Amino acid sequence: MSKNHEIQKEIQIGIIGYGTVGSGVVEVLEKNNDEIARRTGYQVKIKTVARRNWTGFDCKKLNFHCTENPREIVDDPEISVVLELIGGEEPARSLIIQAMKNSKHIITANKALIAECGEELFQIAKEQGVSLSYEAAVAGGIPVIKVLREAMSGNKIDRVAGIINGTCNFILSEMQEKKADFQEVLHQAQELGYAEADPSFDIDGIDAAHKLTILASLAFGVPLQFSKVLVEGIRNISAEDIENAAELGFVIRHLGIARRRENGIELRTHPTLINEDAMLARVSGVMNAVQIEGNAVGKTLYYGSGAGKLPTASAVVADLIDTIRDLDDDRASRIAPLGYSEIAYDTLSKHNELSPLAPDEFKSAFYLRLGVKDEVGTLAQITKILADNDISIASILQKTELDTDGIVPLIILTDPVIEKNMNLAVAAIENLPQTVGKLQKIRVGKF
Repeated sequence: MSKNHEIQKEIQIGIIGYGTVGSGVVEVLEKNNDEIARRTGYQVKIKTVARRNWTGFDCKKLNFHCTENPREIVDDPEISVVLELIGGEEPARSLIIQAMKNSKHIITANKALIAECGEELFQIAKEQGVSLSYEAAVAGGIPVIKVLREAMSGNKIDRVAGIINGTCNFILSEMQEKKADFQEVLHQAQELGYAEADPSFDIDGIDAAHKLTILASLAFGVPLQFSKVLVEGIRNISAEDIENAAELGFVIRHLGIARRRENGIELRTHPTLINEDAMLARVSGVMNAVQIEGNAVGKTLYYGSGAGKLPTASAVVADLIDTIRDLDDDRASRIAPLGYSEIAYDTLSKHNELSPLAPDEFKSAFYLRLGVKDEVGTLAQITKILADNDISIASILQKTELDTDGIVPLIILTDPVIEKNMNLAVAAIENLPQTVGKLQKIRVGKF
């Protein structure tokens, strides 16, 4: 496009939410307005922004109309695209549905809403002939959704695994670097703004599970199934576990893993021991990384900022550009929301190969840490229990020093085993009179 060619077309948008991400989107749109116009052929005008409370803002100095009523945006016939950036299920769900019924395209960064209500919302979008885009819902500024929907579409995906929660990654990598305990680093994360005052959504694995739900649907063409994800957080990871992992050549990271097996798919988020020389092991701080394995391309890794004002805003604006580019196209030619022309509902009902497996059917190697009394024959009893449950031992680390109560710390690494067998073995070991306290169990991943 020549410099003398002035772009005449204009599109008006509304933004619901003016917090960290919403203000970042406004900043990116204002800063890159000319570049966006060159890419789309449209001038983007922010008509209205909704926020719960505008106290403390001088709205006269802002280049848009301020409102505390998001229905002004949803019901405005001049607004073509609505950006939902408030998070949570309600009122976001109701506002999005009404906006789509008013023939507005939707862009959201709301992973919880997509993971738990996405099936309903995509169906309404289809019926209304509008688009619902959500790139910013997973991994912030990393375009992993676009990779799975488009760049990897020629592959049969075998596994998607990644560090998809920056709070958990910051805590675990700080515990590793500073040899600090969990509560100390959690407090530091809260002071730095990496963790909320109530951090449970992040540290208990729920945020990662929402994101994994979306990635799994994109990877395997199955419905969004948040309820089928195994969800474990990092509250129980100790400095001792971090130290033991390092001694064995591992680091501990909180991962989301969606894996294809012969008899179904595994959907799980949990702390994982990974080899210290693996690419994912080198991801520290609040950064995210997603490894995707396809049968044609092999292993690929996508790394970057998984959250933050401008990285997330970048993903939102990228969705906006795609939406504008599609405005003049036939609806039938657009890429399906989850990358497949038809999600495999029939496959799920008629065959079992794409059904989510129950956690008991997962297969993984394990790190076990337990304390035992210093008595002859204890180790023999433990190894017998493992053998009786078809569990092979990869290595055993028996600490030479006893604690103040004369308890021997014992570390066992197993070969991959069906989780049901491991759970039976753990229960039996904890019932031994020589075992003191609960056994710590962390999965081991090979990357």
